[in-house]
Amino acid sequence: MLVRRCAIVLVEPREHLAFDPQSLADGADGLRATLSLVALAPHLDDEVPVDTDDVAALAQIAPGAWSDLAGLYARHARATLDGLVEKGLLISDAAAHAAVRARDEAVRDLNWRGLSAVAHHFGRWSGVRSGEEAQRAGVSSLADLTARLGPPPPAVRECAAPGARIALERAPGGAFDDLLRRRATCRNFDAQALLPAATFATMLDRVFGAQATVDAAGATILKRNSPSGGALHPTEAYLIVQRVDGIAPGLYHYHALNHALEPLRSPDPSALAELASRSVAAQDYFANAPVLVALVTRFARTFWKYRNHAKAYRVVALDAGHLSQTLYLSATDLRLGAFVTGAINEVEIEAAFGLDPRTDGVLAICGFGARAASRTAVELDPLGRVWDAAGNLVRE
Repeated sequence: MLVRRCAIVLVEPREHLAFDPQSLADGADGLRATLSLVALAPHLDDEVPVDTDDVAALAQIAPGAWSDLAGLYARHARATLDGLVEKGLLISDAAAHAAVRARDEAVRDLNWRGLSAVAHHFGRWSGVRSGEEAQRAGVSSLADLTARLGPPPPAVRECAAPGARIALERAPGGAFDDLLRRRATCRNFDAQALLPAATFATMLDRVFGAQATVDAAGATILKRNSPSGGALHPTEAYLIVQRVDGIAPGLYHYHALNHALEPLRSPDPSALAELASRSVAAQDYFANAPVLVALVTRFARTFWKYRNHAKAYRVVALDAGHLSQTLYLSATDLRLGAFVTGAINEVEIEAAFGLDPRTDGVLAICGFGARAASRTAVELDPLGRVWDAAGNLVRE
């Protein structure tokens, strides 16, 4: 059998604290600390417990060249090496390990930067209900947070004395300034209203549609209304459509070149609503939007140019941020509410759309639709451009 180390692995030392009555009796703090090691490898679904013998062996086995396992037994304990093969940290050429080998090869082929791959893969959530958990923890409002944690750091950093500052003129106040002042995150969607089909199509075209293409040297370059690192536009729109006139509720992929929906599947309404809630980690004020859009990065598109690059993952994260702001501005222009959140259960979204997190990464979820007539959930609207003092929607 031939083996090689997996493409990417990070070993993290962990400290675990547990109550120790004997420590308390001895006059100490009553806590016992134990140390452990875990391996974080993005081709595996979970972190893997390891020991110092495992780490020593991994450090001496190359990830590129294949080595004969029998020959490695002369340098490392058989139990250690066999255990690493079974854990998936040593990749073997055996048929029994074909699935693990295929996942490792997918990571290699994408030219991931190691730290970025670990951060992305192990930062994903599954089954988190952050909205409910915040309420149970008593930190669902800003007042709760400041009461428990104290005031946050100052809103801005001051780098000069007040008298040394150079005052600048404010924006004169045109149509675009008015648009920006009306931009606010929506937590109060109309639960009954259907989004008009034309409005839905306009939103997708403005935010995700290809406005033009350029074919050069065998590569197709898109022009969108948002910037993208290397002009590569790796972010795809996967939609949970709940209430759009003329569009059956279900899951869709948006084809940016053809400005068209690609139907994926159509769960029943209750299952679709539950998926929306689980996707945004039980932030149900977001889950109620008529349309939710998962911003999904095709890593191969960016990593084709920025191979094993320290900034490649940052570039795709910026891509999602640019698109979400364009979505906000377009929604505001159309008198719709909008939101974006990173508090999402990526694992559930991947399963729903059939995505592999090693190749297609869910970075955020956006949504849009008509606002409710009155405010029930708290929104940040300090300029009073969305809600009046009584909590009623401002009609302009």
